[in-house]
Amino acid sequence: MKNPLLGLIAAALLLGGCAHPSSTLPLRGTGDLGVVVERATGTLQLIESSTRTSLARIDGLGDLSHASVVFSRDQRYAYVFGRDGGLTKVDLLLQQVDKRVIQAGNSIGGAISQDGSLIAVGNYEPGGVKVFDAVSLALIADIPATPLADGSRNSRVVGVTDVPGQRFIYSLFDTGETWLLDFSQGNDPQITRFENIGNQPYDALLTPEGRYYIAGLFGENGMAKIDLWHPERGVERILEDYGRGEQKLPVYKMPHLEGWTLAGDQAFVPAVGHHQVLVLDSTTWQQTDAIDVAGQPIFVMARPDARQIWVNFAHPDNHQVQVIDSETHQIIATLEPGPAVLHMEFTARGDQLWLSVRDGGEIQVWDPYTLKQIASLPADSPSGIFFSSRAHDTGL
Repeated sequence: MKNPLLGLIAAALLLGGCAHPSSTLPLRGTGDLGVVVERATGTLQLIESSTRTSLARIDGLGDLSHASVVFSRDQRYAYVFGRDGGLTKVDLLLQQVDKRVIQAGNSIGGAISQDGSLIAVGNYEPGGVKVFDAVSLALIADIPATPLADGSRNSRVVGVTDVPGQRFIYSLFDTGETWLLDFSQGNDPQITRFENIGNQPYDALLTPEGRYYIAGLFGENGMAKIDLWHPERGVERILEDYGRGEQKLPVYKMPHLEGWTLAGDQAFVPAVGHHQVLVLDSTTWQQTDAIDVAGQPIFVMARPDARQIWVNFAHPDNHQVQVIDSETHQIIATLEPGPAVLHMEFTARGDQLWLSVRDGGEIQVWDPYTLKQIASLPADSPSGIFFSSRAHDTGL
């Protein structure tokens, strides 16, 4: 007599084979994968860094003109925040959209919680933050921002970042506040509000260990720093000469503060409205140097071993990339990858640097030790590049 259990197992294997034949998608891990945002077409290009190849193009992601991406802790899923309010969960193994919701009218990025269970999205319209279940994309919490004085709308939200302790932090552009959401006790968060942090906070960064949240101010000089080990100490103003008020040049593109980098006890910072990279002591947050560079810097990124600092620029100098020695602060190379270099991303161990050349229609791969280009892939108006290794970094 045949074993009925064996028959059930055979039927299950047959059904699984029909759904995803092994000849269609080979067995692979996810730690070597990444995505490139193709902003003009609302698509993602799925890439593999070891082979320096493109594996697939995934469409149906809406408006990606200011898109950012975070990854699930198992590195299988990418969560894409679109400018049209879309939150899209993409399966990197099946190379397709898993789930998608339109959760707002205009969103500006988001974050994934420390345990990987929650996705927070910052919204311009309606102003506030919405938090979703990472598996189902079901709405968990809806936290409206402070209304404007005239009652016309809520403040726009910027700089949404995950912080240790199952928390999120973000700033309110129109009302000059920073809010800290604590989900450690469940899905009804405790909210700590920091008021009067400065005029028009436009973006923010978190230091790598997750201690300091620093918001840049669009409407005045200086920055606002919060020590998350001691939030009861409130907001400290730092770098009073940093910002828009004293700029000598028109600002063609505001630098993203997540484009700051720390190398040892130094912070390398794009100067707003100046052709300089500022160097700060990351223990005192005092400026120690200013490095003259080819244009207005946008992203200032350290090679993972912190030996080099790579810098790209705003228009009209965005055809160039410069490399700075982190010890001597000397420029050791000026490269010209092509027109409109928008974004750069190192592999986790720093053996490759990938960069997007939007107007050249390509993604380039460089060896950051020899400073030579080693590969090129075609892409449709590429912008952001995100590797799945980001899943294990706080504040990205």
